[in-house]
Amino acid sequence: MPDLRRGVLFGVAAYAMWGLFPLYWPLLKPSGAVEILAHRIVWSLVAVVAVLLVRRHWSWVKELVRQPRKIGLLTVAAVVITVNWGTYIYAVNTGHVVESALGYFINPLVSVLFGVLLLKERLRPLQWTAVGFGALAVLVLTVNYGRPPYMALVLAVSFAVYGLVKKQANVGAAESLTVETLVLLVPALVYLTFLQQQGQSTFGTLGAGHAALLVGAGVITALPLLAFTASAIRVPLSTIGLLQYIAPVLQFLVGVLIAKETMPPSRWAGFAIVWIALAIFTYDSFRAARARRPKKKASARPLDHVVT
Repeated sequence: MPDLRRGVLFGVAAYAMWGLFPLYWPLLKPSGAVEILAHRIVWSLVAVVAVLLVRRHWSWVKELVRQPRKIGLLTVAAVVITVNWGTYIYAVNTGHVVESALGYFINPLVSVLFGVLLLKERLRPLQWTAVGFGALAVLVLTVNYGRPPYMALVLAVSFAVYGLVKKQANVGAAESLTVETLVLLVPALVYLTFLQQQGQSTFGTLGAGHAALLVGAGVITALPLLAFTASAIRVPLSTIGLLQYIAPVLQFLVGVLIAKETMPPSRWAGFAIVWIALAIFTYDSFRAARARRPKKKASARPLDHVVT
């Protein structure tokens, strides 16, 4: 039980940090979204390598080098997460915090849909109901915005693709982030060098405080990821599924209460439909997990202490 409690606390910490990201990115202005993204890539690599040095954990490198398929998958993951990170930073710094929260609210529904379209999984009736409500919410919000919620959809789809690719690669969180940021390191450094040569770089030109905040982008990327990993090995998947809603809820509250973004009644209606979809989805997930539990107790007891 103490281990489970620690796992829950790690999970809450991870999702709370992700949920409060919208408070951090505006601090980096006047840096542009692409410059922030490039710094995030570079300093995330530095942070995660520092963690691996402390842990003295390098045995995975030899194993990964012998598996080009996994390296290819992590390269794809690197490209996809770059799109996700860049879109998110741009959304937050241009006053679309609520729309970015929407992306992470509908992400579980997009992941389920990917399971049907790409992995040929069968959905239960309530899962189809949840997906239907999600589609209705996007339609309502499209009418409200006067356009499809592009940023939310890009965030939801890119993160769902990222999760799918990472599932296929099956590489640890710190190890995966190391490879992904290493893949992106050269383009990031080239862009930052270009900005420096053009006299448009904000790193070092706006004081030590601003430079420290840009470096901190890497630290705040690595910390929640490590906390999430510590949680995932200690708590059931159903609990992780519930905890994941902490992040978009906090993002939504930051957008409404702190950024003071406009929320007309039609937009509230769209979000209410999303929340109904998620409530149905969560209820069905718990019900399915409860139905499978007796079988797992009988067959999986010897594997209780195996960490995958």
